[in-house]
Amino acid sequence: MILTILAATPIVGALLLVVLPRTDMAKYVALGVSLITLALSVLMMAKYDVNGAGYQLVEKHEWIKPFGAWYSLGVNGIGVTLILLTTILTPIIMLAAFGDRLPSAKDFNAYFAWMLGLEGLAIGVFAATDVFLFYILFEATLIPLYFLIGAFGGPNRGYAAVKFLIYNLVGGLLMLAAIVGLYVVSSRAGNPTFLLDELQNIDMSTNTERLLFLGFFIAFAIKAPMWPLHTWLPDAAASGTPATSVFMVSVIDKIGTFGMIRFCLGLFPGASDWASPVVITLAVISILYGALLAIGQDDIRRLIAFTSVSHFGFIVLGIFVFTTTSAAGSTLYMFNHGLSTAVLFLVTGMLIARRGSARISDFGGVQKIAPILAGIFLLAGLSSLSLPGLAPFVSEFMVLTGTFSRSIWAASFAVLGMVLAALYILIMYQKTMTGPLREDNLGVHDLDTREIVALSPAVLLIVGLGFFPQPMLNVINPAVTEIINYVGVDDPPAKTPAAVASEGANE
Repeated sequence: MILTILAATPIVGALLLVVLPRTDMAKYVALGVSLITLALSVLMMAKYDVNGAGYQLVEKHEWIKPFGAWYSLGVNGIGVTLILLTTILTPIIMLAAFGDRLPSAKDFNAYFAWMLGLEGLAIGVFAATDVFLFYILFEATLIPLYFLIGAFGGPNRGYAAVKFLIYNLVGGLLMLAAIVGLYVVSSRAGNPTFLLDELQNIDMSTNTERLLFLGFFIAFAIKAPMWPLHTWLPDAAASGTPATSVFMVSVIDKIGTFGMIRFCLGLFPGASDWASPVVITLAVISILYGALLAIGQDDIRRLIAFTSVSHFGFIVLGIFVFTTTSAAGSTLYMFNHGLSTAVLFLVTGMLIARRGSARISDFGGVQKIAPILAGIFLLAGLSSLSLPGLAPFVSEFMVLTGTFSRSIWAASFAVLGMVLAALYILIMYQKTMTGPLREDNLGVHDLDTREIVALSPAVLLIVGLGFFPQPMLNVINPAVTEIINYVGVDDPPAKTPAAVASEGANE
């Protein structure tokens, strides 16, 4: 029952906020609920067998008997990692959001209620092992995000919220069509079901598998977001509050890459292998396109959004080159990217709130009057460009190592993305933090105690996992090995210099 309790706790907290008086107490109740949820996730990890394969902590109850839908939950190393990311980030987001400027002080009840609801739904998505249940929760996450963007965002929030909703609803409809197709296939096989483990044992024709794969993949590519289906993200990130942007990019968008592993590879291994050359090409384009557009941005929030397009390209690349090293790196990348992007969005949000502008050209010399803010900003930026010693470096290195063993050209272009990352991060830092202090920045003050406390856990994890990522990899590796074996693509043999020379001599 731990997974049900874990997902239900923030949702119950959200309902409690709805009926509470509209006072500052709502902030503290929301923070308390998020901390309780974090404690429950620690309990979940205590019950989880790191060395075990398959799904654990399984809950299975018949839900809609006429067409074989079950309330079925379970986690492997990939799902448990993303649930842990969600529960770690939510208290950080909550505490940082205490200072957010909303249209009315009375809006904080609804603001924090939507965020708690989003946390509960995200946990449910990462734990669902029934395809129909997954779809319901997948679509339900759109509701809190739509209102968080549309009700509490900036001047263009209406346009951004509608664009976000339309893109993701289209993807959801394609997935629904594929889910109906899965049900038809399972019915013809004599066992109408939506359970993931039963669907994996059903034989289907090559064309059917490929068509159903496309329905799922396009929905996940929109969510991820991948080029050319990414255009909703910069508008949503620029219009949402920092807390909303963190939830969207660090947690909810991970559903896309998580879904590629669990459903595209898990249900359609043959079609995933068939589509891999195109997907790898799109991933490489995403890496370079996102990085190049980030360099040209003057709005800090849009810049960070485009960096995420580039980073998600690395994650998808690692998934579809089908090596255990790259797939483990992609899963670890989801966790590490969530941490680094959270710090980057939150600290820049604090900077923007102080200055009243998100334009890079409006800043300059801020490190002279806000050294702590500048220091955390620099660390978050260096983390985003995968500096050795910080958490994302390990995961990005693993993705590239696995990719080189499968496709030298894809890895070579991906490395160029790392070079471009150094440009867009360092140029942004130089223009905002260094140089002479502009007079209109004199009102910018340094981080206060609450803001430092909010950011510190993520900063410590970024540094700690940079030097010691093995605990996370111990959780991830068994699940990754299982899914790569299921796809049926063996890791390329390692080539030593002696082996390469021998091959050349034989030729």
